[in-house]
Amino acid sequence: MEVQPGIYKHYKGNYYVVLGTARNSEDANEISVIYMGLYDHPEFGENQIWYRPIKSFTEMVIIDGKTVPRFEFIKKGLESKI
Repeated sequence: MEVQPGIYKHYKGNYYVVLGTARNSEDANEISVIYMGLYDHPEFGENQIWYRPIKSFTEMVIIDGKTVPRFEFIKKGLESKI
């Protein structure tokens, strides 16, 4: 499973830039996606950096009876302009 750096849209509507992936130092088989929000989070502020297990990042979710990706790839690159 691979996630390329670039701009992604979360199924709830916010945009993120994926910076890359990281391995857990205690379990090298555990891979997480490192990504930054391209919006002002009401509780934590602008451009917060997050991580999520790659399995969760790439999974499909059911919204209003329709199966969609949790994060939809929009375009390559790390620039924050959508």
